[in-house]
Amino acid sequence: MAFMRLGSKSDAFHREGQTWNCTTGLASDVTVKVGETIFFLHKFPLLSRSGLLKKLITDFTNEDGSNCVLQLDDVPGGDKTFALVTKFFYNVKIDVTASNVVSMRCAAEYLQMNENYGEGNLIAKTEAFLNEVFSNWSDSIKALQTCEEVKICAEELHIVSRCIDYLAMRACSEPNIFNRYVEEHDCSKNSTQDPTLLNVISSETKSVSPSDDWWYEDLCLLSLPLFKRLILAIDGKGMNPESIARSLIYYIKRFVPLMNSQASSNDKSSVNNGTTTTSTISEADQRSLLEEILILLPDKKGVTPSKYLLRLLRTAMILHASPSCIENLEKRIGSQLHQAELVDLLIPNMGHSVETLYDIDCIHRIVDHFMSIYQTTTASTSPCKIEEGFLVARTEALAPMTIVANLIDSYLAEVAHDVNLKLPKFQALASAIPDYARLLDDDLYHAIDVYLKTHPWLVDFEREQFCRLMNCQKLSLEASTHVAKNERLPLRVIVEVLFFEQLRLRTSISSWLYVSENLENSQRSNGNPGLPRNNDSDQLDPTHGAESLKDLVSELEKECSCIKNELQKLAKTKKSWSIIPKIFCRKNS
Repeated sequence: MAFMRLGSKSDAFHREGQTWNCTTGLASDVTVKVGETIFFLHKFPLLSRSGLLKKLITDFTNEDGSNCVLQLDDVPGGDKTFALVTKFFYNVKIDVTASNVVSMRCAAEYLQMNENYGEGNLIAKTEAFLNEVFSNWSDSIKALQTCEEVKICAEELHIVSRCIDYLAMRACSEPNIFNRYVEEHDCSKNSTQDPTLLNVISSETKSVSPSDDWWYEDLCLLSLPLFKRLILAIDGKGMNPESIARSLIYYIKRFVPLMNSQASSNDKSSVNNGTTTTSTISEADQRSLLEEILILLPDKKGVTPSKYLLRLLRTAMILHASPSCIENLEKRIGSQLHQAELVDLLIPNMGHSVETLYDIDCIHRIVDHFMSIYQTTTASTSPCKIEEGFLVARTEALAPMTIVANLIDSYLAEVAHDVNLKLPKFQALASAIPDYARLLDDDLYHAIDVYLKTHPWLVDFEREQFCRLMNCQKLSLEASTHVAKNERLPLRVIVEVLFFEQLRLRTSISSWLYVSENLENSQRSNGNPGLPRNNDSDQLDPTHGAESLKDLVSELEKECSCIKNELQKLAKTKKSWSIIPKIFCRKNS
């Protein structure tokens, strides 16, 4: 850390309790009171350096001939700073550092210690050293911290704004380029400057990592008001919003322990450098800090990762943040829900009347906001062509919705273990996802099965209504096989799934047979020289292709046979199997 040494005499002061005495051997003729501290001084050193003290001493009148007594309760920095200024009056050695230069500069301004009262007065000295401080990152951070002690005066002298401007410029600069500039500046300055003028001794320049987040830690040393001003200044100088968002999250983690408790061990932005917080602050202060920082969070979608937004939401709920704060977070999360992970969606229920383990209503609101954005986007996308029954042009637009559909189905499977989860709440969240967003309903079926297993008291009618959430035609073969053996499902659902699976198999068999016959006919009719040869690696061998198709058809027929066997087994165990003949009559007709 850089410092400036002033004065040449040895220390001529000693302190006894709340009293400072000068040991020059001369009797004190002026007493200065700063708060509870008393300084016994001499008029001449004060008159020659301070315009304010000169005026006060001159105006002081005492009829009894006692010493002049001055009360200076408004000195910036209080008695600690005035003690340093007093030593300057007597030319006693003092070290001006980044930690005390701001208060000394403000005290010098208050005491009117300008060049009219002696060349090289304290205003000029401290102002020159401030310029040194504002060329070094660490010193500037220390100086800005001390501005809180003399806030009004530091603002009037533009010390705060100058310091913030330098730090913002430094944060937005390439570390290597800026370090090179500082080093060259220090070398040229030290080579041309007379060391006896200011006796400035600069410390080694702060080493900086080339990563973008090197400045996050130092900003955590600042109070919230100064931190906010500095972030706004950094943003104004063009810092990318991703870095702004990460720095805000880092600051919150430093002062709100709940954010750290949710961070994973491999989270690079976790604050785990020996201390989780610089100090323990009250829950009310944590809530206030969280709400104010969130106002600064960039609005651009995707800038703040969804996992951090969800952690912020959980923390806001625990701290009972304002409804507007929670609503804002829910909307932010909803706009990028497809980037979230299941573990982050499992937000505990913080309500006073806790019915469920997790906050289902919150996730439902987030899903609704997501759908309000992406359903509009999907609806406005015109299909270009239809290929194999799918709308190709909507693939990109549907991708986020498909991801969210899978995510919510997985979420439903997780919360379905909660015995207190009511059926209507489960149905409402599952229905919030449109049918076209699910390519397969396997995950939804799994969630339904978990819920039925956890809630065995549901009556048949409720089970029937519940199972209508899934589309039986959108189950994979594996899921359909599981359905056929699942005794928790209503009979109607099992029959419907098996019917659609058999229908799908028959359609597949017909398609393969049609292709096989066409290939065989093509092989017989094309006996010309242009017929592809078996040894031609770039052409298709029709004979081989036909045999492969026959094998596939054979496999499909075996699967169909297995399903028929399952139907026969069910016919023996289920009493209400009267619907089966109707289905098979319709199928065989």
